[in-house]
Amino acid sequence: MSEETKDLGLRERKKAATRTALSEAALQLAVERGLGNVRVEEIAAAAGVSLRTFNNYFASKEQAIAANATERVEAFAVALRARPPKEPLWDALVEVTRELFPSAPDRDWLTRARLMRKEPALFAEQAKADLEVERALAREIASRTHTDADRDVYPRIAAAAVVAAIHVGLDAWLAAPKKARLPDALADAVRQVARLESVPKRARGA
Repeated sequence: MSEETKDLGLRERKKAATRTALSEAALQLAVERGLGNVRVEEIAAAAGVSLRTFNNYFASKEQAIAANATERVEAFAVALRARPPKEPLWDALVEVTRELFPSAPDRDWLTRARLMRKEPALFAEQAKADLEVERALAREIASRTHTDADRDVYPRIAAAAVVAAIHVGLDAWLAAPKKARLPDALADAVRQVARLESVPKRARGA
């Protein structure tokens, strides 16, 4: 590994650490004071960085809190792409869902999940994150089903159904977390969608 590659890796790790510190500071302050009583200057100070640095990473305090939701976009698509190509689509989606969520969510994860569901100011950030996940997921679903994510409805419907199932499953799990492990609860929600949908027979170009 060259020194240039090492330096690049170090810079990326520092960026990731700063992003995480800002997101955690925003979450903590929002819980303590209420989101409406938190200013971005205070978030930057709590994370030990300048306001300019905050603005380099996030456009708003809401975006900072929702950061972990947007980070799942690429992870979901990459995980689906890594599944065996001949694995049935919905089996792959169920297993990817199981892989991506923690078996024992920590306090910050739970706090963020609950805050995202009750704070109206965060709804728009959640919706944007969902849309990005759906688009990325639709492209991967299209690739696996020989459909077109732009022209065909199926991959987009399937992606939206997966995202919706995860939300419903998470809501149910947050209401009764002791009934099942989080990954199992969400995977089961996606599995129930699989019983409603089937891959279309028409392949792209047919």
